[in-house]
Amino acid sequence: MRRWRELLFTLTMAAVVTLPLYGGGYLLNVSNLILIHMSLALSWALLFWSGQLSLGISGFFGLGVYTAALSFVRAGIYPLLGILLGGVMSGAFALAVGMAVLNLRGMYFAIVTLALAEAFRVIIRNVPDLSGGPEGMVLPSLIFDGDPSKTYWLTLIVACLTLVLLMVVRKSRMHIALTSIRNDEIVAQSNGVNIYRYLLWTFALSSAIQGLTGGLYAHVYGFISPEGSFSLELVLLPIIMAVVGGATTTWGPVIGAVLLGSVSEFLKIKIPNGHLLIYGVIIVIVVLFFPKGIMGTLEERFQRDW
Repeated sequence: MRRWRELLFTLTMAAVVTLPLYGGGYLLNVSNLILIHMSLALSWALLFWSGQLSLGISGFFGLGVYTAALSFVRAGIYPLLGILLGGVMSGAFALAVGMAVLNLRGMYFAIVTLALAEAFRVIIRNVPDLSGGPEGMVLPSLIFDGDPSKTYWLTLIVACLTLVLLMVVRKSRMHIALTSIRNDEIVAQSNGVNIYRYLLWTFALSSAIQGLTGGLYAHVYGFISPEGSFSLELVLLPIIMAVVGGATTTWGPVIGAVLLGSVSEFLKIKIPNGHLLIYGVIIVIVVLFFPKGIMGTLEERFQRDW
């Protein structure tokens, strides 16, 4: 069984790595979107391991989008450096905000993070001289001059680094601490877990990944707007992908992003007027029959940690 699993993994990685050699512009563009949503789903799952439900994905993603884009347009900062700056800005802001809001739990924390995203959107809309206002802004050039193969490699690297980060956390004491916080904060605290510190740094790390992904999105697609950068879709899709794949597992968000991203694109082509209905039915079926997600159910079935 292990040899078959290793063979499947090797073949999958070979297909992913060589995609620019046989995939056209359309396939690479779809793959970029899937990889971006995969990074967001993984970042959301990281914080969810602690039991905190964040709805602020679009806020930190949008902050990364505008940081990377404006640093390029207004200050001429090199795109790759601007992408990193987007991650640093989102992480730093989350660290500052987290000091005030991480005493909240459950839906209270979720509502506050959603409100932050909306506040970012309103601010961006009302500083047109800086941000381009409601109409948004077109970047003067794309990263790598829009070369689809190079942009695919960049989004793949970001997604893989995010996955590796979660794999490292999964094998560390940090994961044990986050799991104990999710299960019972009183027991975790009595065992010496500094709940506030772990939540604060996890929130900052998760937000930094979202900001980095936002900066990547800005330079790959070259157009930014308040509605596009802070959209509700950027809140719901990564969460759905993580939940369907298995939010408490490492590979769950990856499986969810690939599965739902591919199915969504296929349905858009085959059923343009009813694809959202079919997409919703698929999600409901998966949640009903796999309440712990696809990978979570497999973990329970085979007693393995994925």
